[in-house]
Amino acid sequence: MAQELERVRGTSEEEEEEMEMEVKEEEDEEEDENEKKAMATAVIVASGSSMEMMETQQQGSMKRCRPKEEKERTKLRERHRRAITARILAGLRRHGNYNLRVRADINDVIAALAREAGWAVLPDGTTFPSRSQSTRTGGPAVTLSSSQMVPVQTPPPPLRGGSISSGARSSSVDYGSCRMKGVFVPHSVPSFDRSHSRAVAMVGDGGERIENSTLIGSCTDTLNDKQVTDLHSHLPEHDFGGTPYVPVYVMLPLGVINMKCELVDPDGLQKQLRILKSINVDSVMVNCWWGIVEAHAPQEYNWNGYKRLFQIVRELKLKLQVVMSFHECGGNVGDDVCIPLPHWVAEIGRSNPDIFFTDREGRRNPECLTWGIDKERVLRGRTAIEVYFDYMRSFRMEFDEFFEEGIILGIEVGLGPCGELRYPSYPVKHGWRYPGIGEFQCYDQYLMKKLRKAAEARGHSIWARGPDNAGTYNSRPHETGFFCNGGDYDSSYGRFFLGWYSQVLVDHGDRVLSLAKLAFDGTCIAVKVSGIHWWYKTASHAAELAAGLYNPCNRDGYASVTAMLKKHGAALNFTCTELGCLDQQEDFPEALADPEGLVWQVLNAAWDVGVLVVAENATPCYDRIGYNKILDHAKPMNDPDRRHLAAFTYLRLSSHLMERHNVLEFERFVKRMHGETVLDMQL
Repeated sequence: MAQELERVRGTSEEEEEEMEMEVKEEEDEEEDENEKKAMATAVIVASGSSMEMMETQQQGSMKRCRPKEEKERTKLRERHRRAITARILAGLRRHGNYNLRVRADINDVIAALAREAGWAVLPDGTTFPSRSQSTRTGGPAVTLSSSQMVPVQTPPPPLRGGSISSGARSSSVDYGSCRMKGVFVPHSVPSFDRSHSRAVAMVGDGGERIENSTLIGSCTDTLNDKQVTDLHSHLPEHDFGGTPYVPVYVMLPLGVINMKCELVDPDGLQKQLRILKSINVDSVMVNCWWGIVEAHAPQEYNWNGYKRLFQIVRELKLKLQVVMSFHECGGNVGDDVCIPLPHWVAEIGRSNPDIFFTDREGRRNPECLTWGIDKERVLRGRTAIEVYFDYMRSFRMEFDEFFEEGIILGIEVGLGPCGELRYPSYPVKHGWRYPGIGEFQCYDQYLMKKLRKAAEARGHSIWARGPDNAGTYNSRPHETGFFCNGGDYDSSYGRFFLGWYSQVLVDHGDRVLSLAKLAFDGTCIAVKVSGIHWWYKTASHAAELAAGLYNPCNRDGYASVTAMLKKHGAALNFTCTELGCLDQQEDFPEALADPEGLVWQVLNAAWDVGVLVVAENATPCYDRIGYNKILDHAKPMNDPDRRHLAAFTYLRLSSHLMERHNVLEFERFVKRMHGETVLDMQL
């Protein structure tokens, strides 16, 4: 691993040096061109000695340092050139089935083209005709890079305006190899011509609408509403018979346990659980709310309602996944009950509101505790980390028999709002509405103290502040000076602040998981990461940055998260696997969202370091279109490594799901997730 990191570091440094040389050459060319223009002007306006004098003056002035503005323009031109290169490479990956590395150069492109033509290319560049050239029948071969030679796998040829013959499990849908930020993306291609032009709507810096923009890509071709409807209703399906078994869990209702820690409607719940058992659902998942169990006094835990629930699950021979929920329920999308933090915590908050996350305007968010008090003894003599550990240890001791019998299969540890590893940057209670970018949440005294220390250690005390031009909860990126194209997010200060902000997030997860491993030794642990897909097609990825996920277009913001999970042997639970680009394009075209691109980036970031991935839907899903999208993400048909989800959690059990037609459709989905063949395939 150390050698691999050193190799990557060395490659990055060489590429930076090459980039600097290219910028220097471009500047020298501009200077030469300006000198020629000046000399030509001198010839026209004067002659003799006067001409020589003017030439000397012009040449002398050109040799002087150019103004700062000209240098900035040169930098912008270089960024634009790099953006064009990135789009060219992205097009080759997406539509040409070329698996190019993140920082690919012209050598990688030439090598890929040579391999497509049937030539063999060695890591040192040696190229010669392949012996298998005459027997080559498929499309372009899938390889890793010119420096990583692997056995060639030939996927079905890409669809170009016609249907595909049998192949890839007899499906008429082709998967091209697409890489976003260096990840493998099986790109689903419906049966229509992909060769026509794309019409893309983009919002410019001034708020104007730009058509056919070359600055961004699109996840859907230009289709009218009728075509989109017809496309959805006639999309062919894959046959997942014989594919790996992916367990399916069902999340129980948020209010299955009331504020008195009593099981609500046990008879009705048993009927619903029997139906789930009859369609071979593997397990159910339930939130164990901190605000219910430790509601009235520190370290006084009431588990009665959960004991009754777990006994019912055991009697029905189902399994359990349990969420340690250290956040408030209510006020967010999908919340149908209100479960606040413990009363004694709220009392502390009234006298010391800085225990909660705070935005720039000083508004407090009692949804969860700020990570600034992870090591501060402000909770009746305990730190926040100690409070979480005591709660998890009490649960483990109380339900020891369920662990020993294998009834409880796994624990998901809540690390933030909605149980997700992120800042509460888009709270509905503060007026946020989709697709607003949200706001930074670091203005409580404890996090600001950490920011000052980090700025002083960096040698820039003036950086001990949050951005003052990052907009408000419902701003758009182009409306702000921080998130707009070329904005301050990519300045020296911006990179410092965002690096610190995201590292606080990762450090919090690291601390809590360290103690979770002690409390649940030998049990699978998972962490949920939110799918913040809006503004993913912009350069800054503003919504992700505000949530603490430092993932602009030139940086993989999920690598540090997956590295932390790898350290603790934890799985990654990711959301929004049911969302598609067409849906977002129809409903919110101005959000420049790309849920599919985000899903594949996160899945590959985890898979590349050996982290197990489980997933769940972010919105209610009852139809075949949504289930097919989940299946495509759960079992990517054209992944050369045959990777797949470790499990999927369906949100959530409800009376609507229990309607007959919905149960039948869900049963069909469960069978396909289990690798069974269904008879009513839509081909």
